[in-house]
Amino acid sequence: MTASEITSETAPGTPPETATGTAAGTAARPAPADLLVVGGDVVTMAPGREVVTGAAIAVAAGRVAGIGTAEELRERFPGTPELDARDCVVIPGMINAHQHTTADPLVRSMIPDDISSDEAIFSWIVPLHDQVTGDDDELSATLTAAESLLRGVTTILEPGTVAHPLRVAAGLASAGIRARVGRWGWDVPGVAHALPAAETLALQEETVRALPPSGTVTGWVTLVGHDLASDELFIGAAELAERLDVGLTWHVSPSAADTRAYAERSGTPPVLHFRRLGVLGPRLLLGHAVWLDDAELDAIVETGTSVASCPGAYLRLGQGYGRAGRHAELVRRGGRLALGGDSHNAGDVPDVLGTARLLAALERDRDEAPVLRADQVFALATIGGAEAAGLGHLVGSIEVGKAADLVVLDTRDLSWTPRGDLATHLVWGAPTHTVRDVLVDGRIVVRDRRLTTVDTGALRREAAERSAALLRRAGLDVPHRWPAIPAAEYSRRPSDRPGPSPNPRIP
Repeated sequence: MTASEITSETAPGTPPETATGTAAGTAARPAPADLLVVGGDVVTMAPGREVVTGAAIAVAAGRVAGIGTAEELRERFPGTPELDARDCVVIPGMINAHQHTTADPLVRSMIPDDISSDEAIFSWIVPLHDQVTGDDDELSATLTAAESLLRGVTTILEPGTVAHPLRVAAGLASAGIRARVGRWGWDVPGVAHALPAAETLALQEETVRALPPSGTVTGWVTLVGHDLASDELFIGAAELAERLDVGLTWHVSPSAADTRAYAERSGTPPVLHFRRLGVLGPRLLLGHAVWLDDAELDAIVETGTSVASCPGAYLRLGQGYGRAGRHAELVRRGGRLALGGDSHNAGDVPDVLGTARLLAALERDRDEAPVLRADQVFALATIGGAEAAGLGHLVGSIEVGKAADLVVLDTRDLSWTPRGDLATHLVWGAPTHTVRDVLVDGRIVVRDRRLTTVDTGALRREAAERSAALLRRAGLDVPHRWPAIPAAEYSRRPSDRPGPSPNPRIP
């Protein structure tokens, strides 16, 4: 039997058994749950932050139905299939609160890392988005979701650079991940794909209404933000989110550019401009918000506005987080912070544990007290991130009644030997590669390190084909730092002749 083999004569989803007989008052026999996850050390991330050792978790109808000993839960839910989690740590599924799922996944690590963020966006990303098809968007969303699940990420918030939102939703759903999806929106004149505010908002509403709130993939209101939206659009988006009872997001201040733009636009920093418009508040998740002054930080804390931090992107694009970032200060002041991976050419990897480690390292290097500890950073990856995204009632911790979004980490791997303090080990060890099994809404989507929902071989082949076609349509050539030489040619080359310099700028 493999470590994660499910054992039972009863298949998941079997209807509850009832007692036979016709006598009045005959009691129904106990019904099975859908699954018992048995024997692991459960990192609950509940308010008391308890770790329940050697525990079993009962899963029924997509929810956590019980946490206790295996014996107790077997008695309560007889005949339930079991997932063996001995020698494992079970954590809540992690939350990626800012992950682009279109265009970039098909050209991952192809945008040069020595160009400015503006050049990366306008010379690469914009031409790619001009050429993507609905098929491209659906496939890249599936690819992002599949990779995320294998890294223990069970919830993705797509921040809105999407031309075909329902195709993206279908791609995410096919992998089995939990997600929020919106469509891009801006209304400034003279910018490609800009639409009047009223039309932009109508399309936003259409997307939200098309994705049922009861599903695992739902809609929210998404603007690109920066200085690409009028005051009318910002206010209208906030009012629309309130009316539809959903969250909303937009980008602001990953670099100093937005600060300069709003100084010219309104004579005030961007976050203070938003406060003047009345659009800050608990529904709003600001992507980035790195370059903040004291008054902007105060406004975010005071209004309960959330921020998604993507430290990998800030470093990859050289946006100055080490000089200007104040996300640890936001946490220390009781603000709402989540973690994000950003895109496959800015941050590059949808790995929330890796993101947590990176944020912890950046903040530790500041040598500011109090230190942002590993347990606090892991909370940002789970319950804190869920709360910042408005999902804390549903995900982010392992508690009875909440969604069964669970990640089983195999601690027999040498990276867990010997096991230290769990919070420290999870963040600084970043053992993403030990993800063995993943459940989303009670459904097993990763088992023994393999996706159960997606044919990864077919996904790889189609992604390679679509990537090449997209680059051709966009007229982009990928620069390669190292020359690729066929083996036959290499073997004929004189041994004393040096090869060409891989980069003419580097001797």
